[in-house]
Amino acid sequence: MDALPILAITVGDPAGIGPEVASKAVSDPRVLAVCEPRLYGPAKPEDVEPYPAGVVSAISGLRSYEEVVRAVEDALRGAVDGIVTAPINKAAFAAAGLPWKGHTDLIAHLCGAPEAGMMFWSEKLRVVLATVHIPLSDVPVALTKDKLCAIIRMTAAAMPRFGYPSPRIAVTGLNPHAGEDGLLGSEELITIRPAIEACVKDGITVSGPFPADTVFVRAARGDFDVVVACYHDQGLIPVKLLSFGHSVNVTIGVPIIRTSVDHGTAFDIARRGIADPGSMVEAILLAARLATASKA
Repeated sequence: MDALPILAITVGDPAGIGPEVASKAVSDPRVLAVCEPRLYGPAKPEDVEPYPAGVVSAISGLRSYEEVVRAVEDALRGAVDGIVTAPINKAAFAAAGLPWKGHTDLIAHLCGAPEAGMMFWSEKLRVVLATVHIPLSDVPVALTKDKLCAIIRMTAAAMPRFGYPSPRIAVTGLNPHAGEDGLLGSEELITIRPAIEACVKDGITVSGPFPADTVFVRAARGDFDVVVACYHDQGLIPVKLLSFGHSVNVTIGVPIIRTSVDHGTAFDIARRGIADPGSMVEAILLAARLATASKA
């Protein structure tokens, strides 16, 4: 019998619910049936005591950063087959003087990847974000043709790992009604459509730009395998509406397997024993599935 994949489970910010959901998840029978989980970071009650519950602090930010670094290093050298991360806190990272806005850009840096993508995976809907943690006012400038082409190509390259060898990719418009041919905005004509056309010439099955108020409905019904959304909330609102607690954050474009939960640190319920580990369980199950497939 083949050995189960080994997964590094980082507990995230120790002042939040990460240690609780990680500890609950690694004892779940469904998890133990498909992988060997290894916790990275303080998880026991006595280990989290130095980190005040529900408080943003440099010490918590630094500890969560250090555990991610350790897990990624182990994944890169083959000591573990993938990593699953509980949530970090962006304010705590900033308090610790760390320049990264979250896991995705940190992991890309640690892996030496020029860019990484953020995919949210669920059985009902798959979404990749073209831009991530930037102000909404900055999105039109950040959403260049080259940027969008890179994300579409990254998505096409990643989807076969999930069982879609020839994925049907839809791209949202940035403006209402996908700009109405320039009446409600020019980004679709100047940036988004040319990027799609360039990727079609590469042989990628991608179409759009589609109005964002309907394309996710079509994808959930099966018309598309994955949607590339222009900005953070445009993509995450439909995913969380349909699959909150069951969707999984997946980093694409890096040489390691990394999945994560679809929620934050939830400081308001830290150490109350009521945090739901459902998303962490789903993240571990998906990482185990990807790791097992990569060994086949």
